[in-house]
Amino acid sequence: MDIQRIAAFSQGSEGGNPAGVVLLQDALSENEMARVAAEVGYSETAFAVAQGDDGKTWRVRYFSPESEVPFCGHATIALGAALGKHSGAGTYTLVLNDATITVDAEATPEGMMATLSSPPTESRAMTGSEMEDVMALFGLTLDDLDPQLAPAHIHGGANHIVLPLKDRARLAAMTYDLDQGRAVMRKHDLVTVMLVHIEGPQTFVVRNAFASGGVLEDPATGAAAAAFAGYLRDSRWPHNGGFSIRQGEDMGSPSLIKVTLDDTKGASVQVSGGARDIK
Repeated sequence: MDIQRIAAFSQGSEGGNPAGVVLLQDALSENEMARVAAEVGYSETAFAVAQGDDGKTWRVRYFSPESEVPFCGHATIALGAALGKHSGAGTYTLVLNDATITVDAEATPEGMMATLSSPPTESRAMTGSEMEDVMALFGLTLDDLDPQLAPAHIHGGANHIVLPLKDRARLAAMTYDLDQGRAVMRKHDLVTVMLVHIEGPQTFVVRNAFASGGVLEDPATGAAAAAFAGYLRDSRWPHNGGFSIRQGEDMGSPSLIKVTLDDTKGASVQVSGGARDIK
């Protein structure tokens, strides 16, 4: 089995979120994919099975060390880079558990670049139970929240909570108990909790807790970025058609996510990033 290790949303030769990528001709069992993902040990591993002979359509499933998730952005970017190297630049169709999306691969002087088109997005206000549990998990109070954006439940292929924090220092100090976080995220069917500092209308600094997958924090989270884009659109935020997310800075793994979107409610958004091979 050829397991590729690729960091997505990297900046040149550093940073990014490591993902495993496995290109297959025949499907593996769920138990086998779960075993491989646990052995790889990254927050996500993407398993892609070729559909047909042209190499342009793939059935994709994503596994963390502890669970399967319906959609993972950084592993999709890593998969796009792997497909670009395998079959050349172009557009690839990815059939997921709950949606069909595309990823574009492009060779640049800095390495492979990939752009995914996300599943549809949606958002809603948090319930009282969600708010109470998530705020308690991170030891936050209402005074910590930035009034420019309300906390929300957001979706773009997977479920997330977003909490906008007004202080960059408060974001840098993020801490929580992994077991408690796992219980909260599983109780509310969340993949991550996204803590956001608004640096400007088109620039955000982010940390994503990923206890549901057995990982304390992700250095770059494309699925949450897509869901957050949908939420900004729903909130009539002045995104001007695009914005950037810096993530991983407080982990020593700086990552850059670029998002483009239009004002069509619920529509797919485009999430782009670089990728580098992990030696």
